[in-house]
Amino acid sequence: MNLRDLSELRRRLNPAKRNPSVICGCYVDHIGNLITSFQLAVATLNEQENERYMTIFRKVLSGQIGQSLTPIAFPAEADDILLRARDTALADEAVLQDIFTRLISGIRAEHPDMQSVEDAQNAENWLILMLHDDVDVRKRDVNEEIDYENSDRAFSYVLCAVCPVKQEKPALRYVPADSVFHERIPEWLAGNPELGFLFPLYEGGAADVNTMLFFSRNSSNAHEAFLKAAFNVEAEMPASEQTDNFQALLAQALGTECSLDVVQEMHETVSELIEEQQKDKDAEPLMLSKQDVARVLTDAGVSEEKTEAFQKGFDATFGAGAVLPAVNIVTPKQFKVDLPSVSIKVDPKQADLLETRIIDGRSYLLIPIEGDIAVNGQPVFATK
Repeated sequence: MNLRDLSELRRRLNPAKRNPSVICGCYVDHIGNLITSFQLAVATLNEQENERYMTIFRKVLSGQIGQSLTPIAFPAEADDILLRARDTALADEAVLQDIFTRLISGIRAEHPDMQSVEDAQNAENWLILMLHDDVDVRKRDVNEEIDYENSDRAFSYVLCAVCPVKQEKPALRYVPADSVFHERIPEWLAGNPELGFLFPLYEGGAADVNTMLFFSRNSSNAHEAFLKAAFNVEAEMPASEQTDNFQALLAQALGTECSLDVVQEMHETVSELIEEQQKDKDAEPLMLSKQDVARVLTDAGVSEEKTEAFQKGFDATFGAGAVLPAVNIVTPKQFKVDLPSVSIKVDPKQADLLETRIIDGRSYLLIPIEGDIAVNGQPVFATK
């Protein structure tokens, strides 16, 4: 999927448009026992309620692909139930209950029985929401104008959000009729989705029925137990784990050649590639292979021996033929240098101001002074 695809689907969920006609849901307790299930006609919701529901669903389509959004392929038996859900527009009660049962089993797997009374008291309930929608695919010509004559396809999909439901803390509330404060009964409130998915994958107006787009609010949590129990699929390596593993591999493979200059060069080059790719809203998110990274390292002055060691380590760490989202290799808008007792944040465009130097046998990180200096907001002068 690309930026245009995501934006198009998010626009469909504008509350004012009321595009989806029905929302289906179920509410389960912290151990997965069904409390209730329901169906809501979107046309009957008041403006505030419709806004709340659409906000939840839009969250499932938020974030970057490769980080909070991950394409996941899954086996044919999982395809079948989701295909039937899509093709019946969530109107088949048996199909809907089958999906809810699978999702509840995923919640149970990820949140096992509480080990103490305190755990049970602080446990979250869960709200599972699903909607179905049909999108008229609009082709665009070379001038980015909609080509109405050739826009005759439709994309049908289901969207799911799994939200934690937390109980408020006890509090006093003011009761005007009595002119005093009374105890307020804690209510159960649904939060933003913890996870969710879009099925099938939407790509250039076409449906990839072998893939779902999985959402995780926390990019470091791949929800392995949930995916295994609900759909019998293996989760992808979380974005944060990809970053950590890549950095560890780079340090190990390059050794002393993993210098500030090399990392600066790699950050600048990959950031420029990401920026260039993002200019084209129809382009897929930038993915880099081991060969792509090796070329960047070579251009940065890394020896052939070290780049070969990196490529071998890449296969061992991520698998032969693997590609990584470029945004998990560098963070374009951030350049940070950490020392044991000091952290320095630099505008990535000014990262070349930093340099390392050995003076009288000691290693120094040098930052040339340009403009004013302030310490905790206090202007100071460089006197030595």
